[in-house]
Amino acid sequence: MTDHTTAPFDRDLQSAFRNRWRQRGMQNARFLFDRVTDELAERLSLVQRQFAIGAEISGLDGTLFRQVMTSGQVQRLVRVERGIDWLQSANEAVVADDELLPFADASLNLVIAPLSLHLTNDTPGSFIQIHRALKPDGLFLAALAGGETLTELRTSLLTAEAELSGGASPRVQPFMEIRDAGALLQRARFALPVIDQERLVVRYDTMFHLMAEIRAMGMANSLNARSRKPTTRGLFVRAAEIYAERFSDPDGRIRATFDIIYLSGWRAHESQQKPLRPGSAKASLAEALKDRSDKS
Repeated sequence: MTDHTTAPFDRDLQSAFRNRWRQRGMQNARFLFDRVTDELAERLSLVQRQFAIGAEISGLDGTLFRQVMTSGQVQRLVRVERGIDWLQSANEAVVADDELLPFADASLNLVIAPLSLHLTNDTPGSFIQIHRALKPDGLFLAALAGGETLTELRTSLLTAEAELSGGASPRVQPFMEIRDAGALLQRARFALPVIDQERLVVRYDTMFHLMAEIRAMGMANSLNARSRKPTTRGLFVRAAEIYAERFSDPDGRIRATFDIIYLSGWRAHESQQKPLRPGSAKASLAEALKDRSDKS
């Protein structure tokens, strides 16, 4: 695990954000979480094969777990969460940090991770651990928040703070670029890596409505480098003005970007097709998953 003195994220604060969302029932601000879980379940269904045992990493309230198990595609799916309160209704589960996975080498046929691994302090290490835990010809399927997520909010806050104080501190955490996600798959030695990205543009009445939803989703700033100084209301008021000036529609509502990176990779097996020459073909994730399943 990463040294806390150099770690980018405050993991305890992340857990506090997630627990607050759980305590409020997760009834509000679910659009992003539900979109990702539905999409991952759909993409997994394109793989026409059965999985004897898999793991779901940080699936929160078990929505994806229930979708996968209802399909009958996975015989056993072990849920992994950082806190036991998320696992009250789980039959097979383990409390563990997603930076230090508890699985033996070559013990799983499937690992699925919805919208969590970009918030680890050692994402390359997490990918490597997942690769090791997979059996040959095992599948890794995940979703990450992409680089332009909340770019409008980040720009507005940085601009307002620089204007008012002459400096700026990070107030929106960074998200992963799609090229970096691809590099992580290759570094972890996944075979047949495929990545694509979905961009969602969501509209809000004001920046304050957006920020309230971000907090409700547990996505607030968890950077260790965040400012600990009290933030003046004047900063947020000015940022909201900048946001409305630069990123609003004719009806006055503002836009917020959410990029979702979907990726898949397989642990190498002799039955798999050989990779094509770089640049010789392009395929979507859905196409690649279907092609792989047709050959199984």
